[in-house]
Amino acid sequence: MNSSELYSSVLVNSTNIHCNDGVPVPSHTLSSLSANGKAKRPYSGLDEYAPKRPKLSPKGEEDGSDSDDDVVVVKSRVRRQTVFGEMAAASICRPNGVRQNMLSSHSILRSFVSSHKSDVYRCYSTFESTDTTLPYACSYSHGAKNGGRPLIAVATEQGSLIVVNTLKRRDWDYEPQRTTYQPHNNGVFDVQWSNDDSLLTTASGDKSIRVSSVETQKSLYVLRGHSGTAKCVVWDPTHDDLLSSGGRDGSICVWDLRLNSSQNAENKTSVLSPVLVIPAAHGQDTSKGRKKKVLPLPKSVTGLIYPNSQPHGLISSGSSDGILRFWDLRLPTAIPNGKGSNKTAKSAVAPVSLSMLDPTIMNGTRRPRGITSLAMGAGPTAGLIFASGADSHLHTYSLPFLMPLGSYGHPNMRISSFYVQVAVSPCGRWLASGSSDKDGSMFLFDVSNASRTFVSPSTRSAPAWLPNGVQLQGQKGEISAVDWAEDMIASCADDHTVRIWRPDVEVYKKCIAEPEEQRWNWSWSTQGHA
Repeated sequence: MNSSELYSSVLVNSTNIHCNDGVPVPSHTLSSLSANGKAKRPYSGLDEYAPKRPKLSPKGEEDGSDSDDDVVVVKSRVRRQTVFGEMAAASICRPNGVRQNMLSSHSILRSFVSSHKSDVYRCYSTFESTDTTLPYACSYSHGAKNGGRPLIAVATEQGSLIVVNTLKRRDWDYEPQRTTYQPHNNGVFDVQWSNDDSLLTTASGDKSIRVSSVETQKSLYVLRGHSGTAKCVVWDPTHDDLLSSGGRDGSICVWDLRLNSSQNAENKTSVLSPVLVIPAAHGQDTSKGRKKKVLPLPKSVTGLIYPNSQPHGLISSGSSDGILRFWDLRLPTAIPNGKGSNKTAKSAVAPVSLSMLDPTIMNGTRRPRGITSLAMGAGPTAGLIFASGADSHLHTYSLPFLMPLGSYGHPNMRISSFYVQVAVSPCGRWLASGSSDKDGSMFLFDVSNASRTFVSPSTRSAPAWLPNGVQLQGQKGEISAVDWAEDMIASCADDHTVRIWRPDVEVYKKCIAEPEEQRWNWSWSTQGHA
């Protein structure tokens, strides 16, 4: 072998795959040299040859080939997506990406059913004068949302708390033992579990917030700072000792359980004052008459959320419009009140930002409508906030600018009461809402594509309704509170019951096939628009 042959054999492209003669395999590993010794650019004539890739034929395949040297050249093709692959890809895609359509899960929502025998829990009264009482609010523990024991706390009109395990049971099984205690002597409008599920906090009509031990059922702290009904309360997800509350007095109170407190001599309960008060957080209702001596009434605070992306912030909603406000709790900006007061807890505070548009006036209504409750998205809806509006729509806002996106609705859904709540499933794909109608209906929505809609500031008009939800009807009266656990959802109704719904395709098909017979045993979806 002469030197030129040796030189060319060294520079030849080589792999561990033998290429048959006559098969053009494009090389991207090493370019051939030109006559002057400089490397040429790789050949880019893609029009002449279609993109190809080598496909190895392993031993023992049905074609009987046992040679590792066989190479089959095939055209590149798109890999077939499975159902789970589609859902996984959709959960991590960018909010404003090019993917516009995700796999619909309406068939799953339609499969939710509830047994008349094993999924209904009555709220028994703590007073001798009545047998049952109204449920005002409910909340599943964090463990229940993560697949643990499904403990739910139900707050009632009488100020009592009911904690019960809603694990699926057979029709003939006894109802699990429940825990009932009385933290308040007035209605409880909100109940929330602490981050480690060891404490329960309640907001009541007696103007106080109470923190109780789940283990001992005793009140540990009484938080006093509201001059009206305490409407909502929320724990700080990054600090176990911090929480915030909103009331009908229009104020937001921030509490720190680590601070020194006075002791209640009667029951040895610690009484705390707020470390920060935001008065008239959503403004005041001014009188339109000529009498200027009439004091303006503050607008109620109806919902609070600690955004995950901004741990020192707080987002609030009000009863007068659909504008959300963002507050920085680290360094609140005080508004001069002209009285020379230096007390931060008593000074007016300005929000850092607020929604530029009000979605409650974009669906044909002539005046703004309030927000009844808020819920934070998760998974594919992370970075979104869902709000139930008094205009009978569920509105979506994006963080961090609180920009309104699309709205969800149903022809049969009515939201005319500030008791109606909204909740997001642990997976973040589904949204549940109560309804003010008297037919006992709850509504479920697939919100996977919520981040792909946009409200134009120039036109100030909302897009068409996003796909209608699934109606679940199984109770009587208004459905106020709803909440999710893993593989189940609870709804509280004016008929003094809490009903649990679970997905069960086989039972649902049986109910559809034999509706007259199965209606004595089950409740299921009445409508399911795709």
